[in-house]
Amino acid sequence: MSTHKGMARPWLLVLPFGLIALLFASVGRAAVVEHTFNVGNLSISQLCQPARIITAVNGRLPGPTIKAREGDTVVVHLVNGSPYNMTIHWHGIFQRGTPWADGPAMVTQCPVQTGANYTYRFTVTGQEGTLWWHAHISFLRATVYGALVLRPRGGAKAYPFPKPHREETIIFGEWWNDNVYDLERIAFLTGMPARPADAYTINGKPGDFYNCSAANQTYKLQVRRNERYLLRIINAALNTPLFFKVAGHSFTVVGADAAYTTPYHTDVVVIAPGQTVDALMFAGAAVGRYYMAVSPYDSANLPNPTFSQSMGTAVVEYAGCAGEEPPQLPPRPEYNDTATAFRFFSNLTALVLPGNPTVPLAVDTRMFVTVGLGVSDCQPDQLRCNRSATVFSSSMNNASFVLPAAGAASMLEAHYRNATAGVYTRDFPDRPPVIFDYTGDASNNATLQYTTKSTKVRTLWYNETVEMVLQNTRLIAKESHPMHLHGFNFFVLAQGFGNYDEATAAPQFNLVNPQERNTVAVPTGGWAVIRFVANNPGMWFMHCHFDAHLDLGLAMVFEVQDGPTAETSVPPPPADLPQC
Repeated sequence: MSTHKGMARPWLLVLPFGLIALLFASVGRAAVVEHTFNVGNLSISQLCQPARIITAVNGRLPGPTIKAREGDTVVVHLVNGSPYNMTIHWHGIFQRGTPWADGPAMVTQCPVQTGANYTYRFTVTGQEGTLWWHAHISFLRATVYGALVLRPRGGAKAYPFPKPHREETIIFGEWWNDNVYDLERIAFLTGMPARPADAYTINGKPGDFYNCSAANQTYKLQVRRNERYLLRIINAALNTPLFFKVAGHSFTVVGADAAYTTPYHTDVVVIAPGQTVDALMFAGAAVGRYYMAVSPYDSANLPNPTFSQSMGTAVVEYAGCAGEEPPQLPPRPEYNDTATAFRFFSNLTALVLPGNPTVPLAVDTRMFVTVGLGVSDCQPDQLRCNRSATVFSSSMNNASFVLPAAGAASMLEAHYRNATAGVYTRDFPDRPPVIFDYTGDASNNATLQYTTKSTKVRTLWYNETVEMVLQNTRLIAKESHPMHLHGFNFFVLAQGFGNYDEATAAPQFNLVNPQERNTVAVPTGGWAVIRFVANNPGMWFMHCHFDAHLDLGLAMVFEVQDGPTAETSVPPPPADLPQC
């Protein structure tokens, strides 16, 4: 259920006409966009399996699309009728002034319990493009997710690129023939990663390249020849970066993570979990049917693949075709085609528009942070763990993150009430504890793999400018980790392979039009340099967007202190904030 209504303006009665006109010009069509999310059970059959019960919003997979304009206020009433605790994260929304609405369980809120409600309320400020929403607890975002479409105040005519004839949302996902909540529980209890997905999906459907797919399990995009389409592409997969191609067609990328890019022409889109891409596709091929296909990018390249070696498909169907001829299939990149992935990720640049933020040139804090896998001892709650050996883990600067214990306050509430004892500590390090050959095979030994569990944050002053080098390690496996920062966009200044060397990397920094992101795919066995301004007080999660790695501890939190005014401080919590 959704409503879209103009904001009340009683102050119009007391303002001069000229000032009213000026205010309308600046406010535009600011509105309240209101939805109710009923989270509950949905019976669904995929891959010719017996119908199974999944958790979904409003009985749909994917869930409902929220459409808003810059300046609008979004209000979502979450009604949890599922058997599981629930939270919703509004991925990429800054949440300035509304940190209690960010959503990650035990970071900014306690979960919404079964049978309870919570209202998320936030304003879309300075953001246009494609974002998305998803559950931020357990593995439930495998089925609890949807699009968040943010248009300019002036509508489609205000796009800084050719106006499309139509817009389509294309959401990639992963499907398991299992209960994903149980998969996460077993993975935690045993200390062993969950198995790969059974299929990749496009708009909730796997397509017809699996052993058993019903006719209604292929999404179709109907197009007209010589028309231009804006594809709003979202990777909602739990653990897999994806290549996306459409047979006989190419793309012009015009946005990523709700930030405009200079037009980038490509025949393949590479997209990591958590990321979005806005791409124009011109329907200029012969009238016919064409597959769109997603296939996995395997950056780890292990002997025993940890991903599904399959392909999800949908069909682009031109108006006027018979509708029965077999669709053409695009060539599929090799699973380990790192060259193609790096070319796409590193070639995007920002479209610098008047009034938009630009990369800060002065830096207050410099951090060098390793991101990768490792091992640790079993935790007390891992009841099926082999306590005679170590288990898989992951860390940032050798600190493997765990959420506050059940029954404790959320980290944001502890911050707000200045009651952090027993919830988190303020000692996340700016450097790894040991300097070593981060990407060398010889470093992959038991001593360097070992990490310990903690709940550490890095405290920042309001408006502090942070530069962070994210360095992938060889420990267990080199792998491209999609690192997502809540509450901010950051500028990606440079990316490369091997160990980061400031002397050679710094001269390559793009300080003119670096791409702006909320999720960066750190190159496998390599590094990325990001920079952001901490102008948003609150507790902001930074983590790998592979849910398997997040559960293993590949995360940390930035604690941003209040600014000098009430508007630059964390507000009191809403009255209906869930309690632990």
